Amino acid sequence: MSSFLVAELSQVDPDIADLIKKEKRRQLRGLEMIASENFTSLGVQQCLGSCLTDKYSEGYPGQRYYGGNEIIDEIELLVQRRALEAFGLNPTDWGVNVQPYSGSPANFEVYTAVVEPHGRIMGQDLPDGGHLTHGFFTEKKKISATSIFFESMPYKVDPQTGLIDYDMLQKTAMLFKPKLIIAGISCYPRHLDYKRFRQIADSVGAYLMADMSHISGIVAAKIGPNPFEFCDIVTSTTHKTLRGPRSGMIFYRKGVRSTDAKGNKVMYDLEERITAAVFPGLQGGPHDNVIAGVGVALKQAATPEFQTYQRQVIANSQTLAKELMSKGYKCVTNGTDNHITWWDLRPTTLNGSRVEYILECMSIACNKNTVPGDKSALNPGGVRLGTPALTTRGLKEDDMKRVAEYLHKGVQLALEVKAACTGTQLKEFKDKVHTEPFQSKVNALREEVETYASKFFMPGLADM
Repeated sequence: MSSFLVAELSQVDPDIADLIKKEKRRQLRGLEMIASENFTSLGVQQCLGSCLTDKYSEGYPGQRYYGGNEIIDEIELLVQRRALEAFGLNPTDWGVNVQPYSGSPANFEVYTAVVEPHGRIMGQDLPDGGHLTHGFFTEKKKISATSIFFESMPYKVDPQTGLIDYDMLQKTAMLFKPKLIIAGISCYPRHLDYKRFRQIADSVGAYLMADMSHISGIVAAKIGPNPFEFCDIVTSTTHKTLRGPRSGMIFYRKGVRSTDAKGNKVMYDLEERITAAVFPGLQGGPHDNVIAGVGVALKQAATPEFQTYQRQVIANSQTLAKELMSKGYKCVTNGTDNHITWWDLRPTTLNGSRVEYILECMSIACNKNTVPGDKSALNPGGVRLGTPALTTRGLKEDDMKRVAEYLHKGVQLALEVKAACTGTQLKEFKDKVHTEPFQSKVNALREEVETYASKFFMPGLADM
C-alpha cells in the first residue's frame, strides 16, 4: 500500500500544508469583512473532508447512473427535507434542488430552464448593487454569460437615495417585457419589496425569481422579508449569512400557477425543467461531501442560537454604518437593513481599489465595489463591508465601533499616501505604501489590528 494513502498532509505535501497554516493564521489574526464570506462550523468542515468526496452520483435519488448510491440517496433526501424545513416550506407547494455547485451555476440553471435562448431577463444593475449573473454588460462588452446567452435589461436605483426605483422598474418592464425578473442583490443594503416585484412581474406575465444568496441566513431566521411568499423561484448560495459550505440551492413552486380565461388551472412545470437543467443540462456528478455540509448548516440554521446570531449580524452591520457616517463618511442609502454596509468613498477623493489595498495591508479584508453612478467596475468608487464572519467570531456592537475606527485610520493613511503620489496610477499608490514613513505606519496599524483580532474565537478545524 502506498504511504501516500495514509500519511498526514504535512508529511505527504508539506508545501500545501504550510500554505494552509498560513491562511489559517491570516484568518485568525485578521478582520474578515467581505460580505460574502463566513466561517463554517467544525461539523461542516468535517463533511467536506469526509469519504463522501470519493463518490460519484450522477442523477438524482432513486435514479442514479452509478451503483453504490444507497447512502448518498439518503443524504440528499435528508438535505432536501432540511432545506424546506429551514425556510418553513410545505413540500406540496415547494421543491428544492440541492445539487448546484454554487450560486452562479444555480442562477444560470434557472435561466436555462425557464428562459429560452436569447429570451429576456431583468436584474439589478451591477453598479447599483446587483450581481454579475443578473445580466451585467457594458457599452463595449457583454460581461456576464447571462448577457451573452440571454437578452438582459438592468433596473437601477434612484441616484439620490440609492434605493431601487420601483416605478422606473415597472415602466421598463412594460416596454422590455421580460420572461424573468430577478429580485436579488450583491451589495444592496436594504430589504427588497417582494410584493412590489410580484405586482410588476404579474403585469408583464413574467416569472419572479429571488436570488437570496446574501440574505438566506436572515430569511431562515425569519427576521427579514420572506421571498417565498411572492416568488416563483428562489435561488441561494449556502455560505454567506447561511454559514455553510460553498454550494447552491434552487427552490421552485409546485401546484397551480394561474387560471386561464376559461377557468382552467395552469400548473407549474418548474420541477421537471429545473431538474433537467441542473443535470444533465449543465452539471455532472454532484459534490456529495458539500451537500452533506449544506445539510449540517441547514440543521444549525433551524436553531434559536442561529436566530440570535443573525440578529447580531444585523446589529453589528447597523452599528458599523452608523459609526462610519458619524465620522463623516457616506454610506449608500444612509444605513443598512442587512449584513452589508455600502461605503461610498468618492467624497474622500479615494476609490475602492486604494482603500481595499491599504486595509489589506492592515490585515482587514474587504472588497472594492461599484457604487451608484460608477462607470467602470474596474475603477469602483466604494467598498463593500460585511459582518457575518466577524459576528461568527463573537464581535458585537462595541467591537464594531473599534473596527470603524480602524477603517477610519486606514482611510486617513490612504489619503496621506495619495497626496505623496505624483500621478494617478494605482501601481504608484501601492508602491508608495511600502516606502517610509508609510510602511512604518502600516506596520503599526497591522500589529494593532492583529493583536485585537487574535483574541476572538475561530471556528472550524484547528491548525494542522
